[in-house]
Amino acid sequence: MSDLGFTHVALPVTHLDASITFYSKYARMQVVHHRTDQTNQSDVVWLGDLTRPFVIVLIQMPTVEYPLLPIAHLGVACATREEVDRLCDQARLEGVLEVGPAEEGYPVGYWAFIRDPDGHTLEISYGQEVSFTVKQAAEMKAKE
Repeated sequence: MSDLGFTHVALPVTHLDASITFYSKYARMQVVHHRTDQTNQSDVVWLGDLTRPFVIVLIQMPTVEYPLLPIAHLGVACATREEVDRLCDQARLEGVLEVGPAEEGYPVGYWAFIRDPDGHTLEISYGQEVSFTVKQAAEMKAKE
């Protein structure tokens, strides 16, 4: 079966191991693929959370010129508000908490922005109900 739909987001990173550690800790992701790109001799890692066929592709580069900054960000849903709070406490201690946590109500939920080792922004959230909203939209389209 071939892939269909949105499969990945690629990010340049300067310290691959630090980025793997960050996304493992704050987004519950793990390495599902690792190789050296022979064209430019860059290490490339795919990180997935094993819940769907979607990965973050980390490409080792000498510098990151254009990091994802708020409002551009990657978003990860947490199981509880307490998980958001725990991750925010950890990020605050590590000096990488950018904003939050904040309660915005439906549909935004409870969220915070955390900065990865290269300055890319990760949003952690609870209560956004993305899967419910997408399912509703798919059901409406099927009725058309």
